[in-house]
Parts: sequence; C-alpha cells; structure tokens
Amino acid sequence: MTRSSIGRRTSDGTTGAAALELIAGARGCFVREVSISLAAATASTFGLGRPAAKGITPTTPAANQLEGTGLGTSSVTTALAWGTGPTVPASFFRRIGFPAVIGSSITWLFSEGIFVKPLATLVVWNLASNGVADVTIVVDEQ
Repeated sequence: MTRSSIGRRTSDGTTGAAALELIAGARGCFVREVSISLAAATASTFGLGRPAAKGITPTTPAANQLEGTGLGTSSVTTALAWGTGPTVPASFFRRIGFPAVIGSSITWLFSEGIFVKPLATLVVWNLASNGVADVTIVVDEQ
C-alpha cells in the first residue's frame, strides 16, 4: 500500500451540506486519519460519513500528496465544491461539536481504516452553520 495525505481549508459552512468530499481512486483506499481544526471563531458541528449519493462534477479536485518516496501520483482526490453536491449520509462514523474558538480540533484515528470502495466517496458534513476549518486526511491506497 501507498500512503498519501492532504490538508485543505473548507469553504462552505452551510448547514446540511458537504464541507469536503474524499474521492477514492480506481482501486479504493483505506482512510487512516481525519483531523479537523477550526480556522474561524464559529461554533461548528461536523460529521464524517458515506454520502447517500456522491457529488457530481467536482470543481477543482485536488490530488492527495504521496508520502514516503513520493514516486508516482495519488489516485485519491478531494473536492470542496461541485455542480451537484454529495447528499447527506444516513449515519456517521464520527460527529464532533466545537465551541467558537479558533484552533479547536479533533483527530480521529482508524486503526483498521475505513475502506472507501473504488470511485466511491466519504464526506465531512456540516451539521450546523459552520466556520471554515482545516481538514487533513491520511489514506492508504491499494
């Protein structure tokens, strides 16, 4: 397996919308770690889950950065905006509520990894009117 990661600042804090979508490559991936840190003094509530339907036409998706040797390119990308956004997950792996304090943060570790099937997605969901946040995701690619 190849490890890759990315750090992104969210741009949409609208309640009931995706803040960030991780899009697996053609072989899928295991999510090992997700960190969220508030970048604005806004009380915020986030959830992590599988969307009922993935986003359509993601705008400017960014590829994860390979760790270790850095050879080749990552097949995992993330998106912050879409033509049609992902839909709300039916349930969440994790949820977190933050006070209105810049720098409030959480790191969720998944020792076995959350498997994201090939070309499927995982979303960080806005469960409230959220401030912008820095999100870091670490994955192992197949």
